[in-house]
Amino acid sequence: MQLRTGRVQAGVATILLSACLTVTGCTGMSDTQQRTVTGAMGGAAGGALIGAIAGNAALGAAIGAAAGGVGGFVWDQHKQSEDAAFQRGVAAGGQTTD
Repeated sequence: MQLRTGRVQAGVATILLSACLTVTGCTGMSDTQQRTVTGAMGGAAGGALIGAIAGNAALGAAIGAAAGGVGGFVWDQHKQSEDAAFQRGVAAGGQTTD
């Protein structure tokens, strides 16, 4: 049991390190790409932790990455819609009806 626990901890540490390195490399990405990758990395980390508890960290990381990526993309679409509505309000506020 001790060997299995050590492997799980090493796998989780590797995934978390990969997530940190990936997130720091997001400087040249668009907002959509950053939010999608951040969601995927967060999902992978969370999924790996849950998967490690359930007995399969790799499967948990894969499922978490997919769910997190979708969540990050959906969040980006929401933020873009919110920003577009704000810009329409700013444009409408600048117009006069004299």
